[in-house]
Amino acid sequence: MAALLELKNVTKIYSRGLLTQVSTTALNNVSLRLDDAEPTVMTVAGESGSGKTTLAMLLLGFISPSSGNIYYKGQDIHALRGEERMMFRREVQAVFQDPFSVFNPFYTVDHLLTVPINRFKLAKSKSDARDKMVEALTAVGLRPGDVLGRFPHQLSGGQRQRINVARALMLRPKLLVADEPVSMVDASLRANILETLRGLQTNYGVSIIYITHDLTTAYHVSNSIVVLYRGCVMEAGDVETVIKSPQHPYTRLLIDSIPWPDINRRWGETEIKAKEMDLSDNTTGCRFYARCPYVMEKCKQDPPLFQLHRHQAASCFLYDQHPVIAPEKLSDLLPV
Repeated sequence: MAALLELKNVTKIYSRGLLTQVSTTALNNVSLRLDDAEPTVMTVAGESGSGKTTLAMLLLGFISPSSGNIYYKGQDIHALRGEERMMFRREVQAVFQDPFSVFNPFYTVDHLLTVPINRFKLAKSKSDARDKMVEALTAVGLRPGDVLGRFPHQLSGGQRQRINVARALMLRPKLLVADEPVSMVDASLRANILETLRGLQTNYGVSIIYITHDLTTAYHVSNSIVVLYRGCVMEAGDVETVIKSPQHPYTRLLIDSIPWPDINRRWGETEIKAKEMDLSDNTTGCRFYARCPYVMEKCKQDPPLFQLHRHQAASCFLYDQHPVIAPEKLSDLLPV
């Protein structure tokens, strides 16, 4: 089956300093694949600093990997030129965390929507362009008469975010990278925006990479999940299996931090604390070594991915009795 987008052993290292360079590995040997024929919603989850946004920037082609390759329909995205590059820019769209940052406060909503229409020559006339804007806004649950002609400050955060989704939808994308799309939106509007994203997948055949730290929304919107910590894959698999039966100690910590609406359930029942040791960017060993309550001597080596079940894998020596899978085979475990 042809891959829509594929990461092969991608690593991204940032360096800083002139005289003494300090390096930080934001992403370490990550491989993922989305198939073209089966649109899906894949969550990439983790706390701040886990490498989620770096992954998004790599997928969109905004930054280059330090090693490894990223392919779109079989072609390296950094080797694309001319029409092929324009097609990639049209078919791979993004919705970012801050819905206000996308807008120019001096222009109305109409300007944000007409720019991609003109750039990609999507309409034959002004009336055709208007029809496409109306269609896209209606598809994301907005009434065109309420938003067209208005300035960004005259709209709510939920309206601005749905306009961003509508802008992407007009281009008929194959892939949408949604980086924390509801974190700056009122709780009452999150369900509407997530429902809109899910509708893109079911009604328009758009695959979505949903990047978040919020596992409750991930559970309701996605098919599969990849949990990152300090640039490494800790656990991955079917979202229901991973959320309901987490195996990696780090995933358990994330699940335990979910604020359940149960006054009899105490938060933080899983005791995972930082230990008195170096928390710097180690180049070898398990990245969760300093915080894990089950740490062993062998954890000073890089743990491979162990396949626990048909749709679940974890990078932890607690499961070294299970078969090892290569990083590039991880996507074979993820359901669509």
